[in-house]
Parts: sequence; C-alpha cells; structure tokens
Amino acid sequence: MSEPSSSAAPATPSAPHAPTHPPRRSWAQTLRVYAEPASLRMLALGFSAGLPLLLVLGTLSFWLRKAGVERATIGYMSWVGLAYAFKWVWAPLVDRLPLPVLKRLLGRRRSWLLLAQCLVMGGLLGMAFTDPQQDLARMAWCALAVAFGSATQDIALDAYRIESADADRQAALAATYQTGYRLAMIWAGAGVLWLVALALHNGDAAYQLSAWRLAYCAMAASMLVGVLTVLLSPEPKALPQAPARNLIEWLEEALVAPFADFVRRYGAQAFLILALIGIYRISDVVMGIMANPFYVDMGYTEAEVATVSKVFGVIMTLLGAFIGGVISMRIGVMRVLMLGAVLSASSNLLFAWLSTRGHDVLGLTLVVSADNLASGIASAAFIAYLSSLTNVQYSATQYALFSSMMMLAPKWLAGFSGAFVDVHGYAPFFISTAALGLPVLLLVALASRLSPKR
Repeated sequence: MSEPSSSAAPATPSAPHAPTHPPRRSWAQTLRVYAEPASLRMLALGFSAGLPLLLVLGTLSFWLRKAGVERATIGYMSWVGLAYAFKWVWAPLVDRLPLPVLKRLLGRRRSWLLLAQCLVMGGLLGMAFTDPQQDLARMAWCALAVAFGSATQDIALDAYRIESADADRQAALAATYQTGYRLAMIWAGAGVLWLVALALHNGDAAYQLSAWRLAYCAMAASMLVGVLTVLLSPEPKALPQAPARNLIEWLEEALVAPFADFVRRYGAQAFLILALIGIYRISDVVMGIMANPFYVDMGYTEAEVATVSKVFGVIMTLLGAFIGGVISMRIGVMRVLMLGAVLSASSNLLFAWLSTRGHDVLGLTLVVSADNLASGIASAAFIAYLSSLTNVQYSATQYALFSSMMMLAPKWLAGFSGAFVDVHGYAPFFISTAALGLPVLLLVALASRLSPKR
C-alpha cells in the first residue's frame, strides 16, 4: 500500500471493526492502494505463507495416492494440518518473546518470520528425500515439521500485516496477501505436478520417486522468496509494552489478556463470532483433502491437472482475490463474506457433477475455474474480517486464535474424508461437503449485526 507508516495503526486499544458503511473513495484511489509498497510486500510474503500448505496436504495426497497409499490413510495423514489449528498455543510466545541475536538484527516480527521459514525449508527437504512406500512415518514427521513452521510463520506474518497499515487499508492488504498466497498454492499444486511430469523418464506415467524428489527440492528453494522479502522489508514500529515484574505477570499478559480483551469487547457475541470463524471454510477444507486423490482416480495425469490449475486456476484465483478485496472496500466486508460463503458451498456441487463425467478435461477446467474464483472472493473477505476483529495490542495472539478456530473442526473432520469416499463414493462426498456450508449462511447473517463493545 504513499507507504503507510506503522504509526498509522489505531492508537486506541479497540480493534478496527469492519465498518458497516465504508468510506467513499474514487475507483482510482481504490486501485492505487494495490501498487503501494506495503501491498507489494504482502504479495511476496503471502506467497511464502501459501507455499507449505498444499505441500503437506493437497499435493502430498496426490503423491501418496500415486505411490499406492490407501485413501483412508491419506485422510488420516491430513491431520498433520491440525498444527494450524493449535497455533494459538504458542502464538503468545511469537507475539511477545524476543529471539536472541535475531531480534537485535531484524526486529521481533521479522526474526520469527525468518526462523519459521528456515524450518519450513528444512522440513520440505526432509520430505523430498523420504520414500513414502518405504517410510511413511518419517514422511509424516517431516510434514509435521513443515506444518509447524508454516503455522509459526502465519502467526508472525498476520501480526506483521495488521501492524503495517491502518484499518482502512486492511482489505487491500488482505487481497494482495491472498493473491500471493493463492499464487503459491498454484505453484505448490500445479507447479509440483508440472515439474513431476517434466521429470518423468520417457513420459512414463508410472510412479517415480526421483521426479517427486526433484519437485519438492524446488519447492524448498521457492521459500527463498519469503526469506529475501523478510530481509529487505522494514520492521513495523513496535508498540510499547510494559515490562513484566515476574513470570506470572508475563504469562498473564501474554496468554490471558489477549483472550480476555476479545471477550470484553464482544461479550456473549464473542461465541457467535468464534462459531462463524470455526466453520466458515469447512466446505473447502473438507473437500480439498480428497480433491487430488479424486483426480488420480478419475485418470487425470499430472500434466493435465497442472495445466488446468496453472492456467485457468491462476487467472480465476487472481480475479477472485482482486474482486473480493475491491468490493469489500466498496460495499463492506460482511456482504462479501456472505457472497463468498454461498459461492464456496455451491462450487463443491460442481465437483459432484464432474465425478459423473469420467475423464473430462473440459469439465475439469470449468470446475476448477469456478472453484478458484469462489475461493479467492471468500478468502479475501474472510481475512479482512478476521483482521477487523483484532486488537493491535495483541495482534499475533488474537489472529492466531481466529485462524486456528478456522482450521480445527474442518481439519479434524477432513481426516475421515478418505474413509467416507471408500464407503459412499465421490459424488455423495462432494454433495455432503456442500451441505456443510449451509449453517455458515445463518452465522454470517447474525454476525453482520454485531459491533464491538468499547
């Protein structure tokens, strides 16, 4: 996003609640925000944040299915993603604990970002040099290390983003962050499959460990985008924090105060908000675990899936994130949140239709395009909504709580997706995941009437 200074953050302890009537601005002013330095930094850091997720979930499930691992086992392996759901446990440490040496060189936020990115890179290299057919347990431990590092990066990055601009620009930062995030997911999904297809000897479609090893090494190297951005970015101005007189006082300030502040501001409404956060992305998350095994079982090759996702997926994801960010600034976050909920659930029904088509590349293109458009719109609005709920005094901890709630129930339920497909088939599975999104519509309608207590 001239580049906003860190002093642009609200001085009051109250969170910047999403305005019911956003300030009117010209289209030129609205679009200019996306060319500001803060927005461009979030594009690169969003890429770093989005890269690991599919590599331990969606793309990994494609790899495991090609290696002959059973669908039920793939579903249970997805529970490594629960690291994202419990990141609130160590979020207070990331929010408050300075890292020796790195804190002095980079600052509190950037030092944690760099440490987390190094852990992700190491875990990805460990996965690259593990054969899932011979040592599935080692693969799971390496994937868990990637997920833990990725979750830690998310904690520090969410705080960095929230502290880098005022509330009026959070929707634009969320949109550019989401654009980078989704670009990385395309690279970690379609890019890996494209690299595997290129590395296959003589165009052989059979499983080859060496091709997957090359692809995951390339993904580890891709994390350098985030590393370089962290090293070249400014540290947000640190908010003053009174020094704790003892360990108990520090723990109270780090662990209790962020949650007490949220409950104080929203009262009983806090539980409604947490319920909405907990299930908003449930349709996408539960369905996503079985998407790549579905492609394998329907006979799509790595090259076909990569081409469709890389061309049409990228275009529609970018368009969705851009649309979500722009219209959130024009008509308000809550209205776009409702639109995203409707589109996300509806797009799963398209996968149920696709399951009846056999090997249909045109159908795959249409379905993936629609799904990415819906996901881009929903994600941009949802990130802006979560940002609006936080108090800048506790940005890392509170945002970690919200984003952890978003993952807990969906990730746990997604672990049973493979067993469900084994019993009922793909079409009933996709229809069921769409139905999971129906309660979200009611919760969005109720949450749109809330406002924080001052």
